[in-house]
Amino acid sequence: MIAKDIINYMIPPLKPSDKAKKAREWMSELRVTELPVIADGQFLGFIDEEMLLEDGITWENVGDFPLLGQQCFIDERMHYYDVLKVANAEGYKVIAVLDSENKYIGAISIQDIVEVFAKSSSVNLPGAILGIALTISDYSLAEISYIVESNDAKILSSFLSPESNNPSNYFLTLKVNVEDVTHIVASLQNRGFNVETSFNTADDQQSDLDRIDMLMKYIKI
Repeated sequence: MIAKDIINYMIPPLKPSDKAKKAREWMSELRVTELPVIADGQFLGFIDEEMLLEDGITWENVGDFPLLGQQCFIDERMHYYDVLKVANAEGYKVIAVLDSENKYIGAISIQDIVEVFAKSSSVNLPGAILGIALTISDYSLAEISYIVESNDAKILSSFLSPESNNPSNYFLTLKVNVEDVTHIVASLQNRGFNVETSFNTADDQQSDLDRIDMLMKYIKI
């Protein structure tokens, strides 16, 4: 799925000539903290809730404010993973989407990305989760997949992340399509892999869904 497929057309852009009062009202109604500002189809940046509520600010129009996040945009053809990357790098909860001519065509919120990820990933599929600690030199998804499949299972998804306190070490999270992973864990350990965690999601599937619901409610606050 690419960026243009998940544009949230409920996030309206502002014009520089719009009143600051209008921006405050829209943010309150839509429960967002940032809104894009455009002029003649060009993305100018964001106005955020903090600057609108700052004491002593008496500017009347949106264009009078020093806009933020001029680089917080993404091409409409980019994968939705890249939306998260840009949002994380820029530190905003809304990302502008531009077409091939760098014209503004819409915006995406972090909430939209979380919803897409929850619906399109293996989160809701039954199975178990394994956590493997390793170094990058030990990492071989082909070998790990072979071990998993030799135990009559399939990897539904994988996620590799560096440890925050030691970037040379990594943690591989696997979602497999079976609930009993006893034999898989044993096989991995016999091949020298350090399986630190394993979770059977058969009894915790509803809890996973509840956690997603709680996350979505938190984001909407």
